[in-house]
Amino acid sequence: MSLDRPTAPNPYELLPQAESFGVSTESFAAGAAMDLQFVHGSAGGENVSPQLSWSGAPAGTRSYCVTCFDPDAPTPSGFWHWAVANIPAGVTALAAGAGADDDALPGGFHLRNDFGDAAYDGCAPPPGDVPHRYYFVVHAVDVEELPVDGAASPAVLSFNLAFHTLGRAIVHGTYAH
Repeated sequence: MSLDRPTAPNPYELLPQAESFGVSTESFAAGAAMDLQFVHGSAGGENVSPQLSWSGAPAGTRSYCVTCFDPDAPTPSGFWHWAVANIPAGVTALAAGAGADDDALPGGFHLRNDFGDAAYDGCAPPPGDVPHRYYFVVHAVDVEELPVDGAASPAVLSFNLAFHTLGRAIVHGTYAH
């Protein structure tokens, strides 16, 4: 079944401008298809969060947030796969699997994603749909702690980030099922 629709625009181009800094991953090539390791179990994957490393954050960075967003989900609001808030400023990498739960993180905490889990949940596009893009974004934040807790949605986190983001580092992978 094909939903026969165009892909959505890059949602980060619609936000207020922020300084860019570097992010990389050993888990997939930027812009390329992601391996089943990073795909949700409902789509036949292993549901492991990818490794991420970042550098060159703007001066004044006091913490980080990491998100994974799919703008190509067949909803008007896209789909949040991962949201981590208040990662200490001294942390510059997340190991593969850090999205399993809060104990796997080197600081900070998970918010509930659109699956309803306080963890990473991988790629899960509908079978036959357009290839989906998964934007992994590291947000450099100007405060040590944003005023959110684990009960907040990723949309609420993003709203707060609009006022506290110094820089954004973006890498994306794709997946089609």
